[in-house]
Order: sequence, then structure tokens, then C-alpha cells
Amino acid sequence: MRCPGLKPGGGNKHQKNGAGERFIFFLCITRKQAYVAMKTHNFSAGPAILPEEVLRKSAQAVLDFNDSGLSLLEISHRSKGFEDVMDKARQLVRDLLQLDDRYEVLFLQGGASTQFYMTALNLLTPNGFGAYVNTGTWASLAIGEAQKVGQVQVLASSESDQFRHIPKGYDIPSQADYLHVTSNNTIYGTQMHAYPKSPVPLVCDMSSDIFSRPIQANDFGLIYAGAQKNMGPAGVTMVIVDKNLLGKTGRNLPTMLDYKVHASKESMFNTPPVFPIYVTMLTMQWLKDNGGLSWIGKVNEIKAATFYNALDANPCFKGTVATEDRSWMNATFLLTQPELEKEFEAMLKETGISGLKGHRSVGGYRASMYNALPLESVKVLVNVMDDFAQKFA
Repeated sequence: MRCPGLKPGGGNKHQKNGAGERFIFFLCITRKQAYVAMKTHNFSAGPAILPEEVLRKSAQAVLDFNDSGLSLLEISHRSKGFEDVMDKARQLVRDLLQLDDRYEVLFLQGGASTQFYMTALNLLTPNGFGAYVNTGTWASLAIGEAQKVGQVQVLASSESDQFRHIPKGYDIPSQADYLHVTSNNTIYGTQMHAYPKSPVPLVCDMSSDIFSRPIQANDFGLIYAGAQKNMGPAGVTMVIVDKNLLGKTGRNLPTMLDYKVHASKESMFNTPPVFPIYVTMLTMQWLKDNGGLSWIGKVNEIKAATFYNALDANPCFKGTVATEDRSWMNATFLLTQPELEKEFEAMLKETGISGLKGHRSVGGYRASMYNALPLESVKVLVNVMDDFAQKFA
């Protein structure tokens, strides 16, 4: 099949190579066929999907940053160009979350896993204790790292239920140095839809749902998030910390693990991860330009409702967690007939759906619906599941 008027071998307006010819060809088939042919529906849990315009701007900056004749990968992190990027990134965090002046915004390396230890090192006093809620693998790791620093109390855990729900109704001791929670659990597919009212500073790992909905950020003492789940590429971790909490442990902290050092140098104590910070800045600007957290919260709620309503109505699939604690970001589910796994995965591949396999520790399937995943991709997945049920139910 060839479009009328498309000249073989080039010569078409705006066509410079074979890729251009393929693009024009795709425009000539039906809209549904074109979408399937041109688009991979990326449900990866991380590194995750990013907005197309962010990818394009990032690619251009790698070739030529701000018409400087230099790649973003080559410029000095002390140059005016990158200092502007860092300043803008920090300000966008403040704007999106409407942060009070008492907060420091840091961009650090080491991933959220380093923050498991670093939060305790900076906040846990020698004679005090950290309070923790265990809701999954990453919360468990955070508890283990904090125990290397000092005393920890696990106030509540859903481990006995294989982390299928978010614990509620637990008492928070006012003597604790802080309360640590994990907002969204990528492996098990649960999410906190309301945060506990805490008499002590609330610390939260928001790695997989940061900037996905409006929150009262000023209610937290410290928020940290690895970028690669919902706001940028792997390689940078954002930390938001109330500076009034720092410097109270009496410890002589290692320099690279001291929030006060990084805050005093505006995240430039050592060479920062330039490219991940730039892409994260672009992603936050994309959010702000489109309406901020109120806008994306509505989008994500619609995507989640579209998927879960279809899941509950489909006899070939079942969810894995408590309905009231289902994650908007990571929907986990199983086949009711596991022996049909090959047939289902063949249909996924045929339709261009990628990244749906569940975490290796739990199996099943996981549809990660991060900010940049379009509603259309969710609808494509739902249609495949409906088609599967028509064949095999």
C-alpha cells in the first residue's frame, strides 16, 4: 500500500530520508492502525516514559545547548548556562509544590536508596528513634538502613498480607524523631491516598508518585524521590527538607552525606549530574505549562479509573491489592488462567505494548501509568484485555 502522491525514493515536501517516507506512509492508513504502527505504549515501571517534547529538547541540548556550540554533556557545571538550569529546577519544585521558604531543595546523586540511610543519618538523634511504616520492599530497605544508624520502631506493617494494603489507624509516638512512610509502592501496587497526621516530622519516599497529584507539601519535614520513576532519567534524586530539622543530631557527618553541606552549596558541592537535572527541569516545566499538579492529578485519576473499571469487569484478570489502596501509578494484576500467559503476551506484543511484566519478585503484570503516559495508551491496553476476554473467557 502506498499513499497517492507519495513519490518513491524521496522528492516529497518535508521528506529528507526514508524515515520521512515512513512517517508520511503511516499518515495514510487508518488512525487506529497508524497509532499502533507508530507508537510503543510504554508501561515500564522505571526508568519510565517521559513527555515527547522533553525528549526532543533534551536530544537537541545534547547536540547544541542553548546555541552555544557545545553539548550539554560538555559544558562546565559552573557555567552560567548550567547555573541557570539548576536555579530554574529548584524554583520549579517550589512553584509546583507551593513550598514555604523554610525548605531547601536539593538535587543529589546516589538514588533514593542512598536516602534510606541519609535521612536517618541527618535526622535520627543518638538517644531518639525513627518511626517507620512498612508497606513493601523499599520501605523494608529504608528500615534496614536506618537501623544501621540508630533505634527504629516499626509502627505498622502489611507484610503479613503480602503488602496488599496500606496500614491505617496506628498510633504515632510524639517522642519519635520522625515518621517515615513510602507514598507509592511500585512492586506491590499500593498507594497512600491520604497521609497520616503526624505530631513529629513526616518523612516520605515519593520516588514513584512525585508530582502526580496535588499534596500539602508543607506538612512534610522531608521528601525525597529518585527522578527515574516520574520526573526524569536515572541519575539524580530530589530532596526537599525543612532546614530547621538539620544539624541537631550532634554527629560529625561525612561531608557528602550532610544535607547542610549540599544546601549551603545549592546542590553544587560536587559536580552534579548535569543531564538528569536538565531533563528533570524540562519535565517540571512541561507540568507547569500544562496546568501543574491540579491538571496532572485529574489526568492520572482518569487513567487509573479507566484501567481499574475495565479490570474489575473483565473475567480473565484480577487485581492483587485492596481496592481502596490501589495505586494510580502502578496497577498490579494477574491472569485468572495463568496457562494463557503466552497468548496474552503475544497480543500485547502485536499491539505495541511494552513493560507490562510484574516485578521479578512477585510476577504477574504491572501497568505503570506515570504522568507522561497518554490516556490513549491505557485505552489500547484495556482494548487488548477486552479482546483477550472475548477469545478466552
